[in-house]
Amino acid sequence: MAEEEPPEGVLLSGEANVATRIRVEREARGWSTNALSDRLNEAGFEMNPSAVWRIENGKRRINLDDAIGFAEVFGIDLRNLVGPPQLAAKARAMELIDEVVDAFRATQRANMAFTEARDALDAYLTEHSDIREEADLMVQSAIAEEASKNMLKMHGPPPGGRDGHSTGEA
Repeated sequence: MAEEEPPEGVLLSGEANVATRIRVEREARGWSTNALSDRLNEAGFEMNPSAVWRIENGKRRINLDDAIGFAEVFGIDLRNLVGPPQLAAKARAMELIDEVVDAFRATQRANMAFTEARDALDAYLTEHSDIREEADLMVQSAIAEEASKNMLKMHGPPPGGRDGHSTGEA
C-alpha cells in the first residue's frame, strides 16, 4: 500500500515554518529582500539580501540569532515564526491566539488574587464575627454591581423591561 500524502496543515519542520513565515511577513509589508536585509542590518542583525532569499527558499539554514532578528524586525513573537504553515499566512490569527492565551493567563491570575483576597477577608471576619453579616452584604452588593456592569458592556441592556422580560403581548 502506497503512503498517502500528508494532509494539508500537517506541521512542517521548524525551519520550513520559519522560511514560510519570513516570506509571508516580508511580502505582506511589500518589502523586497533588499529592504528586509536593510532593516535587519539597521536592527543589528547582519544579513545580506541573498541570505534572506536563501533562507526563504530553504537553501540556507536559519540559526536562532537570525530568527530573533526576523521576529524583532517584523514585530512578532519568536514562537510565531515556527507556527503551523496554515496559520503562518494568517499573521492576525497568530496574534489573536496569543491574545486569547494571554487573556486566559490574566483570568487565572485574577482568580487567584480573588481567592486570596476572599480568604484574607474570611480569616479577618472569623476574628470579628460581629461585622461578618454587614461585610458579606457589602461584598455581595459590590460583586453584583460589577457583574451587572460587565453584562451591560458585553450584551447591552436586556430586551423589554429592566427584568429582561418583554412587555409586549404575544
